[in-house]
Amino acid sequence: MNHSSKGQSLHQVVKDKLVQDIQTNTFPVNSQLPTEAELCATFNVSRTTIRNALQQLVNEGYIERVQGKGSFVKLQKIKQTLSSTQGSYVEQMKLQGKLPEIKVLDLNVIPTDPVLSKALEIEEGEPLNKLERIRYADQQPLQYEIAYLPWRMTTMMNKESCEGSLYKILREDMGLPIARTEEHLHLSKADNHVAEYLEIAPGDACIQIETYAFLEDGTKIEYSIAYFHGDKVSFTVERHYNET
Repeated sequence: MNHSSKGQSLHQVVKDKLVQDIQTNTFPVNSQLPTEAELCATFNVSRTTIRNALQQLVNEGYIERVQGKGSFVKLQKIKQTLSSTQGSYVEQMKLQGKLPEIKVLDLNVIPTDPVLSKALEIEEGEPLNKLERIRYADQQPLQYEIAYLPWRMTTMMNKESCEGSLYKILREDMGLPIARTEEHLHLSKADNHVAEYLEIAPGDACIQIETYAFLEDGTKIEYSIAYFHGDKVSFTVERHYNET
Protein backbone atom coordinates (compact mmCIF):
# COMPACT_ATOMS: atom_id res chain seq x y z
CA MET A 1 0.00 0.00 0.00
CA ASN A 2 1.33 3.44 -0.92
CA HIS A 3 1.15 6.44 1.36
CA SER A 4 -1.36 8.98 0.06
CA SER A 5 0.72 11.94 1.23
CA LYS A 6 4.30 12.50 2.25
CA GLY A 7 5.00 11.54 5.84
CA GLN A 8 1.54 10.05 6.48
CA SER A 9 1.59 6.77 8.41
CA LEU A 10 -0.03 3.64 7.02
CA HIS A 11 -2.59 3.40 9.81
CA GLN A 12 -3.61 7.03 9.16
CA VAL A 13 -4.12 6.25 5.46
CA VAL A 14 -6.28 3.24 6.36
CA LYS A 15 -8.22 5.23 8.94
CA ASP A 16 -8.88 8.10 6.48
CA LYS A 17 -10.18 5.68 3.85
CA LEU A 18 -12.50 4.02 6.36
CA VAL A 19 -13.79 7.42 7.50
CA GLN A 20 -14.52 8.27 3.87
CA ASP A 21 -16.40 4.99 3.46
CA ILE A 22 -18.43 5.69 6.62
CA GLN A 23 -19.28 9.24 5.55
CA THR A 24 -20.38 8.12 2.09
CA ASN A 25 -22.52 5.30 3.54
CA THR A 26 -20.40 2.52 2.09
CA PHE A 27 -20.53 1.43 5.73
CA PRO A 28 -23.82 2.89 7.07
CA VAL A 29 -24.71 3.39 10.74
CA ASN A 30 -24.95 0.09 12.69
CA SER A 31 -23.25 -1.87 9.90
CA GLN A 32 -20.30 -4.12 10.68
CA LEU A 33 -16.87 -3.37 9.28
CA PRO A 34 -14.89 -6.15 7.60
CA THR A 35 -12.81 -8.30 9.93
CA GLU A 36 -9.20 -7.41 10.72
CA ALA A 37 -8.04 -10.19 8.39
CA GLU A 38 -10.23 -8.88 5.56
CA LEU A 39 -8.98 -5.33 6.09
CA CYS A 40 -5.38 -6.56 6.07
CA ALA A 41 -6.01 -8.16 2.69
CA THR A 42 -7.86 -5.12 1.32
CA PHE A 43 -5.15 -2.62 2.28
CA ASN A 44 -2.19 -5.02 2.07
CA VAL A 45 -0.93 -4.00 5.50
CA SER A 46 -0.16 -5.72 8.79
CA ARG A 47 -2.68 -6.55 11.49
CA THR A 48 -0.95 -4.03 13.79
CA THR A 49 -1.60 -1.27 11.26
CA ILE A 50 -5.28 -2.24 11.03
CA ARG A 51 -5.65 -2.34 14.81
CA ASN A 52 -4.10 1.11 15.14
CA ALA A 53 -6.45 2.47 12.48
CA LEU A 54 -9.49 0.91 14.16
CA GLN A 55 -8.46 2.28 17.54
CA GLN A 56 -8.31 5.77 16.04
CA LEU A 57 -11.83 5.30 14.71
CA VAL A 58 -12.96 4.27 18.20
CA ASN A 59 -11.24 7.29 19.77
CA GLU A 60 -12.90 9.66 17.31
CA GLY A 61 -16.35 8.14 17.80
CA TYR A 62 -16.82 6.57 14.37
CA ILE A 63 -17.07 2.95 15.49
CA GLU A 64 -17.45 0.79 18.55
CA ARG A 65 -15.77 -2.57 19.01
CA VAL A 66 -17.84 -5.38 20.51
CA GLN A 67 -15.90 -8.21 22.10
CA GLY A 68 -16.27 -11.39 20.09
CA LYS A 69 -18.42 -9.75 17.41
CA GLY A 70 -16.39 -7.09 15.60
CA SER A 71 -16.44 -3.38 14.81
CA PHE A 72 -19.69 -1.50 14.16
CA VAL A 73 -20.36 1.99 12.77
CA LYS A 74 -21.82 4.41 15.32
CA LEU A 75 -24.27 7.24 14.78
CA GLN A 76 -22.18 10.39 14.43
CA LYS A 77 -22.92 13.13 16.93
CA ILE A 78 -23.63 16.56 15.53
CA LYS A 79 -21.15 19.15 16.74
CA GLN A 80 -22.13 22.52 18.11
CA THR A 81 -19.58 25.11 19.11
CA LEU A 82 -20.09 27.49 22.01
CA SER A 83 -18.10 30.49 20.83
CA SER A 84 -18.65 34.12 19.93
CA THR A 85 -16.82 33.49 16.64
CA GLN A 86 -19.11 30.72 15.38
CA GLY A 87 -22.20 31.23 13.24
CA SER A 88 -25.84 30.52 13.96
CA TYR A 89 -27.36 27.08 14.41
CA VAL A 90 -28.35 27.00 10.74
CA GLU A 91 -24.83 27.92 9.62
CA GLN A 92 -23.20 25.33 11.88
CA MET A 93 -25.49 22.58 10.59
CA LYS A 94 -24.86 23.48 6.95
CA LEU A 95 -21.10 23.34 7.51
CA GLN A 96 -21.57 19.72 8.63
CA GLY A 97 -23.66 18.85 5.60
CA LYS A 98 -26.89 18.69 7.60
CA LEU A 99 -30.29 20.07 6.63
CA PRO A 100 -31.35 22.44 9.44
CA GLU A 101 -34.90 23.29 10.41
CA ILE A 102 -36.39 25.32 13.26
CA LYS A 103 -40.02 24.62 14.14
CA VAL A 104 -41.99 27.03 16.32
CA LEU A 105 -44.30 25.16 18.67
CA ASP A 106 -45.83 28.15 20.39
CA LEU A 107 -45.42 31.87 21.01
CA ASN A 108 -47.61 33.50 23.61
CA VAL A 109 -47.61 36.18 26.28
CA ILE A 110 -47.49 35.12 29.93
CA PRO A 111 -47.07 36.98 33.23
CA THR A 112 -43.69 36.86 34.95
CA ASP A 113 -43.59 34.47 37.90
CA PRO A 114 -41.07 34.73 40.78
CA VAL A 115 -38.52 32.44 39.08
CA LEU A 116 -38.57 34.33 35.78
CA SER A 117 -38.62 37.66 37.60
CA LYS A 118 -35.32 36.75 39.24
CA ALA A 119 -33.83 35.33 36.02
CA LEU A 120 -34.62 38.43 33.94
CA GLU A 121 -34.44 40.97 36.78
CA ILE A 122 -37.89 42.40 36.07
CA GLU A 123 -41.04 42.89 38.14
CA GLU A 124 -43.37 39.98 38.87
CA GLY A 125 -46.46 40.08 36.69
CA GLU A 126 -44.73 41.94 33.85
CA PRO A 127 -45.70 40.31 30.53
CA LEU A 128 -43.21 38.05 28.77
CA ASN A 129 -43.00 36.51 25.33
CA LYS A 130 -42.67 32.74 25.82
CA LEU A 131 -41.24 31.05 22.73
CA GLU A 132 -41.07 27.25 22.35
CA ARG A 133 -39.11 25.75 19.45
CA ILE A 134 -37.57 22.49 18.25
CA ARG A 135 -34.39 22.47 16.17
CA TYR A 136 -33.83 19.65 13.70
CA ALA A 137 -30.95 18.31 11.61
CA ASP A 138 -31.87 16.06 8.69
CA GLN A 139 -35.41 15.88 10.12
CA GLN A 140 -34.14 14.49 13.44
CA PRO A 141 -34.93 16.51 16.60
CA LEU A 142 -31.78 17.74 18.33
CA GLN A 143 -32.95 20.49 20.65
CA TYR A 144 -36.09 21.61 22.45
CA GLU A 145 -35.93 25.13 23.85
CA ILE A 146 -38.07 27.58 25.78
CA ALA A 147 -37.09 31.26 25.62
CA TYR A 148 -38.50 34.12 27.67
CA LEU A 149 -38.16 37.77 26.61
CA PRO A 150 -39.65 40.97 28.10
CA TRP A 151 -42.76 41.68 26.04
CA ARG A 152 -42.40 45.48 26.28
CA MET A 153 -39.12 45.23 24.34
CA THR A 154 -40.09 42.47 21.89
CA THR A 155 -43.65 43.26 20.81
CA MET A 156 -42.75 42.66 17.14
CA MET A 157 -42.05 38.95 17.63
CA ASN A 158 -44.20 36.55 15.61
CA LYS A 159 -44.14 32.82 14.91
CA GLU A 160 -43.05 33.12 11.30
CA SER A 161 -39.98 35.24 12.01
CA CYS A 162 -38.97 32.97 14.90
CA GLU A 163 -38.37 30.10 12.49
CA GLY A 164 -34.98 31.72 11.91
CA SER A 165 -32.29 33.14 14.17
CA LEU A 166 -33.82 34.81 17.22
CA TYR A 167 -30.76 36.99 17.79
CA LYS A 168 -30.86 38.14 14.16
CA ILE A 169 -34.50 39.19 14.65
CA LEU A 170 -33.60 41.12 17.79
CA ARG A 171 -30.68 42.83 16.05
CA GLU A 172 -32.14 43.62 12.63
CA ASP A 173 -35.88 44.02 13.30
CA MET A 174 -35.88 45.49 16.80
CA GLY A 175 -32.52 47.24 17.10
CA LEU A 176 -31.54 45.07 20.07
CA PRO A 177 -28.13 43.54 19.30
CA ILE A 178 -26.92 40.94 21.80
CA ALA A 179 -23.68 42.07 23.42
CA ARG A 180 -22.90 38.90 25.36
CA THR A 181 -24.40 35.71 26.75
CA GLU A 182 -23.85 33.52 29.79
CA GLU A 183 -24.45 29.82 29.24
CA HIS A 184 -24.66 27.21 31.99
CA LEU A 185 -24.41 23.52 31.02
CA HIS A 186 -25.95 20.73 33.09
CA LEU A 187 -26.65 17.05 32.68
CA SER A 188 -30.32 16.23 33.19
CA LYS A 189 -32.91 13.56 32.54
CA ALA A 190 -35.77 14.08 30.12
CA ASP A 191 -39.21 14.47 31.66
CA ASN A 192 -42.27 13.36 29.70
CA HIS A 193 -42.59 16.74 27.99
CA VAL A 194 -38.98 16.93 26.81
CA ALA A 195 -38.92 13.23 25.88
CA GLU A 196 -41.91 13.66 23.59
CA TYR A 197 -40.29 16.49 21.63
CA LEU A 198 -36.84 14.90 21.38
CA GLU A 199 -38.35 11.48 20.57
CA ILE A 200 -36.56 9.74 23.42
CA ALA A 201 -37.70 7.84 26.50
CA PRO A 202 -38.52 9.65 29.76
CA GLY A 203 -35.44 9.52 31.96
CA ASP A 204 -32.97 9.45 29.06
CA ALA A 205 -29.91 11.66 29.41
CA CYS A 206 -30.04 15.22 28.06
CA ILE A 207 -27.65 18.13 27.95
CA GLN A 208 -29.38 21.19 29.40
CA ILE A 209 -28.17 24.72 28.72
CA GLU A 210 -29.50 27.79 30.52
CA THR A 211 -28.73 31.00 28.64
CA TYR A 212 -28.86 34.63 29.74
CA ALA A 213 -28.52 37.18 26.93
CA PHE A 214 -27.53 40.79 27.61
CA LEU A 215 -27.70 44.05 25.71
CA GLU A 216 -24.77 46.46 25.66
CA ASP A 217 -26.07 48.34 28.72
CA GLY A 218 -26.35 45.12 30.74
CA THR A 219 -30.11 44.68 30.36
CA LYS A 220 -31.19 41.04 30.25
CA ILE A 221 -33.14 40.54 27.04
CA GLU A 222 -33.55 36.75 27.10
CA TYR A 223 -33.55 33.81 29.46
CA SER A 224 -33.81 30.37 27.87
CA ILE A 225 -33.59 26.70 28.74
CA ALA A 226 -32.59 24.27 26.00
CA TYR A 227 -32.55 20.48 26.13
CA PHE A 228 -30.29 18.61 23.71
CA HIS A 229 -30.51 14.98 22.63
CA GLY A 230 -27.68 13.40 24.63
CA ASP A 231 -26.91 10.71 22.04
CA LYS A 232 -26.86 13.00 19.01
CA VAL A 233 -25.08 16.19 20.06
CA SER A 234 -21.58 17.02 21.26
CA PHE A 235 -20.26 20.45 22.22
CA THR A 236 -16.98 22.23 21.64
CA VAL A 237 -16.11 25.14 23.91
CA GLU A 238 -13.83 27.62 22.16
CA ARG A 239 -11.80 30.16 24.14
CA HIS A 240 -9.79 33.12 22.87
CA TYR A 241 -7.04 34.74 24.91
CA ASN A 242 -5.60 38.21 24.52
CA GLU A 243 -1.95 38.59 25.37
CA THR A 244 -1.30 41.36 27.87
